[in-house]
Amino acid sequence: MNAAIIFLILTLLMVSGMPVSIALGLTVLSFLFGFTEVPLESVALKLFTGIEKFEIMAIPFFILAGNFLTHGGVAKRMINFATAMVGHWHGGLGLGGVLACALFAAVSGSSPATVVAIGSILLPAMAKAGFPKRFGAGVITTSGALGILIPPSIVMVMYAVATNTSVGALFMAGVVPGLMLAAILGGVTWWRARKNNYPRLPKASWAQRWDAFRKSMWGLFLIVVVMGGIYSGIFTPTEAAAMSAVYAFVVAVFIYKDMGLKDVPKVLLSSANMSAMLLYIITNAALFSFIMANEGIPQAMADWMLGNGLGVISFLLMVNVILLLAGNFMEPSSIMLIFAPIMFPIAMQLGIDPIHLGILMVVNMEVGMCHPPVGLNLYVASGITKMGITELTVAVWPWLLSMLGFLVLVTYWPGLSLWLPRALGMM
Repeated sequence: MNAAIIFLILTLLMVSGMPVSIALGLTVLSFLFGFTEVPLESVALKLFTGIEKFEIMAIPFFILAGNFLTHGGVAKRMINFATAMVGHWHGGLGLGGVLACALFAAVSGSSPATVVAIGSILLPAMAKAGFPKRFGAGVITTSGALGILIPPSIVMVMYAVATNTSVGALFMAGVVPGLMLAAILGGVTWWRARKNNYPRLPKASWAQRWDAFRKSMWGLFLIVVVMGGIYSGIFTPTEAAAMSAVYAFVVAVFIYKDMGLKDVPKVLLSSANMSAMLLYIITNAALFSFIMANEGIPQAMADWMLGNGLGVISFLLMVNVILLLAGNFMEPSSIMLIFAPIMFPIAMQLGIDPIHLGILMVVNMEVGMCHPPVGLNLYVASGITKMGITELTVAVWPWLLSMLGFLVLVTYWPGLSLWLPRALGMM
């Protein structure tokens, strides 16, 4: 009964158009004062202890690093390197866009940042080269979603915070699925380009490729700094986030010099705004999780599912359906922080690995970012392309269908995400 009341209040508030973070907070307060005897002192204590986690500090640092890279010319050099490597194949600039998104995802940790950084440069170039507007928009909107699967990933950090899972193991678990999804999206791009005979670039010489790599290597080296530092044990994921922010600042301002010191306060302010928004969501989600746990709702759901003989296959299918439906109305941060604490205890009782569950949820978030009505990547791409959401939705379908097929693969093949962290001794 209490579970129905909580979700009814939350649904009514969200349907009214209220932001998810505020809806979460009001749901908690309404339930506290109207339906439970939980002392307010314990709520206040949970409010502080819920966000008193070292891993949360990684979020503002990764956001800051991504903003420095977005404004600091790194994306442009990555695009030049990517197109030099694969531009002569069918789809040329489109394939270069997929590769550039994968590379930028490995340094930014954010899907919208990837779409902005790569799309704002590549989409005008694709239109000028003769590619249909819809083709370019489909490539960048879906490939930008790699930003939350290829580590480092802000959404993975949120899952780790919500479930007390290892951030480092999650990052490593995202590598193989991230590269495989990039290959699948590249395959769809190549197939459609070949089918419609879209333009190809002249094949770059090895000297041109080396020159493009040399110019982009300062940005690419950030991948080594973050992933190499975490795996080797030199620093924790949170310390890696701080290092990436400092490194991105140095590269953008002093090496590439595409940003001046006068631009730094603007980047700091926009990063602070985004961080404050996410931390506010995390705070309210921590309270929501506390109420759910206090009422024993996750445990009751687990007992009901196990009592009715619901197995691993059925549970994972249900998780996908719920998350895909939630993706129609909510953005990834809110979905992760609300549903991870509910699904996590059930998954543990069914013997599902927490790292596998985390990657599965992230892939669901990727799909949600690319379809209406609240797909973040759609809105970002709409701002760049000046296309309507409906037209963009039609444009992304070929790639979105391939992502749904990949989701099924990730769901029922745990080894895909667990192989690398196990091989590195992180599990």
